[in-house]
Amino acid sequence: MTSAHTDEHLGGGGLDGVDESAFAGLAGRHRRELHVHCYRMLGSFEDAEDTVQETLLRAWRRRETFAGRSSFRAWLYRIATNACLDLLARRRPEPATGGEVRWLQPYPDRLLDELPAGDADEPEAVAVARETIELAYLVAVQHLAPRPRAVLILRDVLGWPAKDVAELLGDSVNSVNSALQRARAGMREHLPAERQDWTGGAEDVGTRELVRRFTDASVAKDIDALAAMLRDDVRCSMPPTPGVHVGRDAVLNDWLQDGFADLGRLRGVLTAVNRQPAIAFYLWRESEGAYLPLTIDVLRVTGGAVAEIVIFHDDQFPRLGLPQRLPADGAR
Repeated sequence: MTSAHTDEHLGGGGLDGVDESAFAGLAGRHRRELHVHCYRMLGSFEDAEDTVQETLLRAWRRRETFAGRSSFRAWLYRIATNACLDLLARRRPEPATGGEVRWLQPYPDRLLDELPAGDADEPEAVAVARETIELAYLVAVQHLAPRPRAVLILRDVLGWPAKDVAELLGDSVNSVNSALQRARAGMREHLPAERQDWTGGAEDVGTRELVRRFTDASVAKDIDALAAMLRDDVRCSMPPTPGVHVGRDAVLNDWLQDGFADLGRLRGVLTAVNRQPAIAFYLWRESEGAYLPLTIDVLRVTGGAVAEIVIFHDDQFPRLGLPQRLPADGAR
């Protein structure tokens, strides 16, 4: 079997005669989108990685169950969804509460760029793909019970017909439709109120300028300048550290109590995470003669102000492809 084979070539013959190497090549073409699907379900990059591995292993072991009645891609999505549900049933993590999702991890834009183009020319498809990978959406999804979560993602993100979702979950179409309505109501409860305009892509000129000013003010530790860029109802969290701070005063007070004003020399590197603008901050370490990773601040910008900040620890720098050290100022 050569690389010329696609899902359409499988037809009614299923996977008969496909060896393990050829199967790996065929399934590997869908790996990135399966990873994103599992990430939406689980909220954790690492759990998504493990679940995709499990999905491909299950698919190989159960290859005789693929009879060509649906596409190979859809068959893999069925296996991946069930693998996610199995993990959630085993793990039973601490429930998401009050907007806090302590297991949340960022997803690098450079890996999102590897997704197949699909319907990229359709503005609606592009908007759905962008908005459903942003952190606010991921947090809201994590508040849903696993099965309604699966229904919502399969129906509203992937566009599956209700009967296909019902077949996957072993439910009736009526049950799936009911679960979808409950899931949508749950999402409305946890999504930002300004849902229709919450996306502030990094390509937006106003957003870029705001992020630049936020970076400069952070490096200068200019609390007044930072305060002027935050909405009154700004939210800030730092998974896996517990706690969500809501409101400008609460957020600024938390930063000051954590010793923000007393930090040493900082440098900020602009990047992008989950299709949102982000800043990787580095702290000068005299003993190393270099700036070393500190935090990654992911911003949600609405109406020309910062509406939410999700701060990730320095252990996320390697995954995001960020350098592990920066030279001294002026050095090369």
